[in-house]
Amino acid sequence: MNEHRVRVSIVGVIALALFSALFARLWYLQVAASGEFVAAAQSNSVRTLQEPPLRGRIFDVKGRALVDNRIASAITIDRKITDEERGLVVPRLAELLGITVAEIEEKLDDPRVSPYTAVPIALDVPYETLVYVSEHQEDFPAVRGEQLAYRRYVNGSLGAHLLGYVGEINEDELAAQLGKGAYQLGDTIGKNGVEQTYESELRGKPGVRRLEVDSSGRVLRTIETRRPRPGNDVRLTIDLDIQRVAEESLAQGMLGARAMQDETFKEGYKTYAAPAGAVVVLDALDGSVVAMASNPTFDPNEFVGGIATPRWDQLNDKSGHFPLTNRALSGQYAPGSTWKLVTAIGGLQSGAITPGKSITDKGRYSYPTDPQRFFDNDNRIAYGSVNLARALTVSSDVFFYTIGGDLYYRQRRDLPGGDAFQETARAYGFGALTGIALPSEQSGRVPDAAWKEQINQANPAAFPYPDWLPGDNIQFAVGQGDVLTTPLQLANAYAAFGNGGTLFQPRVAAEITDAAGKAVSTPEPIVIRQVPTPGRAEIIDGLTGAVYAPKGTAVEVFSGFPEGIVSGKTGTAQVANKQNTSWFVGMTPAAAPRYVVLAVVEEGGYGAATAAPIVRRVMQAINGMPLTEIAVTAGGGADT
Repeated sequence: MNEHRVRVSIVGVIALALFSALFARLWYLQVAASGEFVAAAQSNSVRTLQEPPLRGRIFDVKGRALVDNRIASAITIDRKITDEERGLVVPRLAELLGITVAEIEEKLDDPRVSPYTAVPIALDVPYETLVYVSEHQEDFPAVRGEQLAYRRYVNGSLGAHLLGYVGEINEDELAAQLGKGAYQLGDTIGKNGVEQTYESELRGKPGVRRLEVDSSGRVLRTIETRRPRPGNDVRLTIDLDIQRVAEESLAQGMLGARAMQDETFKEGYKTYAAPAGAVVVLDALDGSVVAMASNPTFDPNEFVGGIATPRWDQLNDKSGHFPLTNRALSGQYAPGSTWKLVTAIGGLQSGAITPGKSITDKGRYSYPTDPQRFFDNDNRIAYGSVNLARALTVSSDVFFYTIGGDLYYRQRRDLPGGDAFQETARAYGFGALTGIALPSEQSGRVPDAAWKEQINQANPAAFPYPDWLPGDNIQFAVGQGDVLTTPLQLANAYAAFGNGGTLFQPRVAAEITDAAGKAVSTPEPIVIRQVPTPGRAEIIDGLTGAVYAPKGTAVEVFSGFPEGIVSGKTGTAQVANKQNTSWFVGMTPAAAPRYVVLAVVEEGGYGAATAAPIVRRVMQAINGMPLTEIAVTAGGGADT
C-alpha cells in the first residue's frame, strides 16, 4: 500500500513538473516574447518597395538640355501572374508585339526585378497596341499599359564621352554604393562621364511603399507611401555650339586624312589610317572645359533600357578602336614638337639658354661624346642661326636637341639645372592626373633616370639599357622617346602658360541646382599651383610666328586668318610600327590667350596636315567667324 502511494506521488510530481514547464513555455511565448514574435510576424507580412526617382537633368553652360528624361509608353506584366495565365498570355503578347516568347520569359524571370514590381516588356509601344491590350484584358490578364520615365540624350552621340551613360547597377557597383543611397539590384546608375561622377547629385532619393501581403504574397493593403524626390540638375561648362563644331571638325579631319597619301611610306601607295583622335577646348582663365571630343564615338541612348550583348561586344572590339574610350583624358601619346614649350621653359629655367640666345642649326645634331650618332631635323632642313622664337616658329629640332644635350651634360656631373626638363614637366602637371571630375583619366609619363632603371629591371627584354643615356634626354627635348601625355594634360599646360602661370584643375560642372532651379552648389575654379613662365614674350612670339610668319609650320593652314587671332604649335610624333601622330595646340587671342584648342589624330600624319585644320575650324567658331570645310594637305613642314 505504501509502495503504491509512493508510485502515485512520483507520477504526480512528474506530471506537475511537465505541466509547469508547459505553462512556463506558454507564458514565455504569449507574454515575455510576444513583442518579438509580433515584430517577426509583421516583418514577414510587410514588403518594402522602392520607387525610382526622376533623374536630374544635364545642361550646357547656356542652359540648353544635353540630357533629360522622356516618358515612354510601355507594356508591363505583373510578376504575380499565375503559371496558367503565363502560359496563355506570353505567346499572345509575343505575337502582338512582334518579339519572341523567349525574350518575354527572360525578362519575367530576371531575379533583379522585384516580385512586387511590374516588369517592362516593351517600350515605345504604339497607342493602338495599348488600347487593344486594355480592351482585351480577358485575353491579357496581369498585362498593363503604363507610362515610364527613361533617360534621353538629346543630341544623340554629341558629347557622349563627356556625358557618359546609364545602365543597371551590377554587383560590384552595388557593393561600392552601400550606405550611399539605398541602391538595389535593378536600379539605374551612371556608368561613365558626368553621369557617373555626379551620380549622387543626379540620382535623387527613391520613394518608398510598404505593402502588407498575405502568406501567398498577395497585396492586402498599402501601409505607407513616400514619394520619390527628383535628382538635382547639373549645368556644365560645356558650350553646345563649340562641342558640336569640335566633333564635326574632328570627324572631317580624320576622314580627310584617310584619303591622303602617306608620303613617308616608300614601299608603295598608302593613306593614313587615322582611326581615332580627340579635341580639347579649355578656358585658360579658369580651367573650364568648353568642349571635349573623342572619336570613334557612340550613342548613349543605346544603353537606355539595356544594351544587347552583340552591340556591347562591338563597342569593346579592338577592331572598332574602342568607341567607349575617351581619348581626351585616357589616350596617352608621345607629344612630338608640341612638347617644345616644356623644353623651352626648362632650358630657360636652367640657364642653358636665354630668350635671345642663337644656335646655328645645320640640320643635324650630335652629342659631343658620340659624334657619329646624328639627330636630324625633318628632311634634314638647315635653318641657320635661330633664337628661341624662331626655333618655335620653324620647329627647329636642332635648337631643342642642343638644350637636351646641354642639360644631360649637367645632369651627369650633378650641376645645377640638370633635371630641369623633368622638374618643369611635373610642375606643369605632366606625369600626374589633372584631377578633372571624370572617370578613367590617365597620368601619362615623365621618364627620368630612376624610371629607366626601374623599367629595365621589370622588363629587360624591352628596355635593355638601365642607364639614362644622352639620346634619352635629346629625344625627350622634342617630345619623343618615352614621354607620354594625354591631350587634356597638354592642353592644360598650354592654358597655364597662356594665362601667365596659373595651373588650374580642369572642371566640367558650373552649377548644381535642385528640380525647382534653386542653386545647390557652384563649383569654383581650383588652382593647383603657380608655374614658371620665363621668356613668355619670346615664346608667344615664336608660337604666333608658327601661324603667321614665313616658314611657320602652320602658316598655310591659317592663311586668311586676321593677324593676332591665333598662336600655336604643330607636332608630329613618330611611333614605332605606326604612322605619325598628328598634333596641334592653338591659343586665341595670340598675345593674351583666353582659349586653348588642341587636336590629336592617331596615325594622322604631320601636325600641320591634319590636326591644325581641325583646330582652325574650331577657332573660327570660337571667334565668331564663318565656318569653312576642312581641307587636309599632304605637306606639313618640319615638326617632328
